[in-house]
Amino acid sequence: MNAVHHITPLGRFKWLLKREYWENRGGFLRAPLVAGGISLLLSLMAIVAGLIAARRAAEKGDLHINGIQVNGLDLGMLTQHMTPADMAKFGEGMNMTLLLSSAWPFITLAFVVFFYCLGALYDDRRDRSVLFWKSMPISDTQTVLSKLVGALVIAPLLAVVAAIITMFGFMIMISLVVLFHGGNPLTLIWASSNPFSIAASHLAWIPVYALWAMPTAGWLLLCSAWARSKPFLWAVMLPVFAGVIVSWFDVMKLFGLNSGWFWGHVVSRLLLSATPGIELAYRSPTPTGESVKSMLNGFSPSVQLAGLANPELWVGVVVGAVFIVAAIWLRQRRDDT
Repeated sequence: MNAVHHITPLGRFKWLLKREYWENRGGFLRAPLVAGGISLLLSLMAIVAGLIAARRAAEKGDLHINGIQVNGLDLGMLTQHMTPADMAKFGEGMNMTLLLSSAWPFITLAFVVFFYCLGALYDDRRDRSVLFWKSMPISDTQTVLSKLVGALVIAPLLAVVAAIITMFGFMIMISLVVLFHGGNPLTLIWASSNPFSIAASHLAWIPVYALWAMPTAGWLLLCSAWARSKPFLWAVMLPVFAGVIVSWFDVMKLFGLNSGWFWGHVVSRLLLSATPGIELAYRSPTPTGESVKSMLNGFSPSVQLAGLANPELWVGVVVGAVFIVAAIWLRQRRDDT
């Protein structure tokens, strides 16, 4: 007699997460990788164009570095007289360049999470596949939470992986340029920069993003579960229309606030909290100074994790949780379009 294997709730939830990944692999994985690849291609084109321009300038005698005319781009010669202070500044510039080189997958993430949440509960009602999933031994709570985890954990984790791959791909690219022009990439590129610290910062940012994006994810999932049609218009126009009404009648004056507060702390939090980096606008205290070093310190792992102490973040988590509960309630009671 064959033994019957029962799937635990945790096991079912793992399968739901796998389902979300496989059904949305294009947005979760391919999109950030393609974005990173495009950024590397554009960087390569810019490097090639710069090298060609430098070579032509050298041939015409127009290439000057520190007031000295040079007839070629010999990085070994140009960098051998750099002082420790010069190398420190060069390293800061390299770190900022590496940080920027890894940004494209995060830009893609903003669009992926927004439209994934918007269609997560609406699409299966539209194509009636919701009836199939409701016939399975899967609760609506598990379904909604699996989509939430897909948006706030799986998607940003894969975007971070794509960003780190892109960053190291960029380092390899410029290392080859340095090597072919008389420089030592190990000392000039790898020793002067901190790519592993930047990678650690990206990884430390994931839990901050997951919590910070809760209001937007919850709001979009609620609209996805509620809207009979055009969830995008409902999700966007309701907060915007509320902002217009509040501004028009100057409602916030009743609370001693201006209309800008409503746009920044309500409308923006509902629609833009899933945008990577938006939390920097609400960070308190903000890193002081405008130097490259100060900006880089603002992205360190410790500063990223310190963002978990921001009261604005936790208010958003509570609001997002309320939206999620409402989305689960609607999911349990509606399967129509």
